[in-house]
Amino acid sequence: MKRIRVIRGWKDLPQGDRGAALAMGNFDGVHRGHQQVIELAHRAATDLGSPLGVITFDPHPRVYFRPDEPAFRLMKTDQQARALEKLNVDILYVLPLDAELANMTDREFAEQVLHQGLGARHVAVGFDNSFGKGRSGTPDTMRQYGGELGFGVSVAAPVGDGSGDKFSSTGVRDALRDGRPDLAAEILGRPFAIEGPVQRGRQLGRKLGFPTANVDLGDYVTPRFGVYATRTRLSDGREFAGVANIGVNPTVTGVTKPLLEVWLFDFDEDIYDRIIETDLIAFLRPEEKFGNLELMTEQVMKDAERAKAILSV
Repeated sequence: MKRIRVIRGWKDLPQGDRGAALAMGNFDGVHRGHQQVIELAHRAATDLGSPLGVITFDPHPRVYFRPDEPAFRLMKTDQQARALEKLNVDILYVLPLDAELANMTDREFAEQVLHQGLGARHVAVGFDNSFGKGRSGTPDTMRQYGGELGFGVSVAAPVGDGSGDKFSSTGVRDALRDGRPDLAAEILGRPFAIEGPVQRGRQLGRKLGFPTANVDLGDYVTPRFGVYATRTRLSDGREFAGVANIGVNPTVTGVTKPLLEVWLFDFDEDIYDRIIETDLIAFLRPEEKFGNLELMTEQVMKDAERAKAILSV
C-alpha cells in the first residue's frame, strides 16, 4: 500500500502537491458517511487522472469556535491518516484553522484556498457541508464557485442504516457515551480506538495480578465509564486481546482524571511511554466502587473471562 502524504497548509505549495480531486470536510472518525464523500472524490480522481486528496482542519472547527465544550474527538490525526490511507487517499491536506481562514467568506475560501492554493480539479462534499465565515457556503454555492473557477463538484447524499438515521460523527459519540461500542463500530465501519502513550502508574494492577497499561483519554470523546472487552495494537503491529476499564477507578483513591486502563492477556513486557491503540469491542458492565481490593480483583477476573469468551481467546 502506498503511503499517504500529509501536507499542513495551503499556501505556496509546489506543483506536485496541487491539482488533486478533493474530498472536503472534518472527517472526524472517517465513518461510513464520510467514506461516501471520499468515494465521489476517488471517482473524479480516476476520471481526471489526478491524485486523490482529503481536506481537513486543525484544530477541528468545533474546538476553534467552541473551545469550552467537553472533549469530543473520535481520532487523532495519525489515526485519521491511516484510515484514509486504507481508502487509497494520496494526500491529506491539514489546513490550519486560524483567524485568517476563519474570517474568509465562502467565496474567498473557494478562490484563495481551493482554486489558487490547492489547485483543486474537483471538490466532493457532503450534503450538509458548510464552509466560509458564518458557515454561509453550501453545496449549491460550491457548485457555483466550481463552475466559475473551473473545478468539478459532487455532493454525497445522506447514508444511513436504513432506519432513517444517517451515519454521523455525532451518532458515534452518542453511541460511545451510551456504552454501545458495537453501534459506534457499525457507523464507523471499524471499532472505535483510543491511541496514546502508556503512562507510568502505581503498578497496583501488577501487584494484584492484572498489570494494566494506562492511557490518558486526552481530547477523545469520553465513552461511558465501565469495563470493555478490547483489542490492543502495539507499534510493532502485534495485537493482543484484553479487558479495560475506562473511568476514574473509584475503588482506588487519588485517581481524578479518566483513564483507559487495559490489561493485555498473555503479555508481560515493559511498554511504558510506547504508543498503543486500543479498540473498544464490547461493553461488559458499568464502573463501580468495591468495598476492598479483594472484591475488585475477583470481579476483574470474572470480567477477563467474559472478555476472553467474547473475543474468542
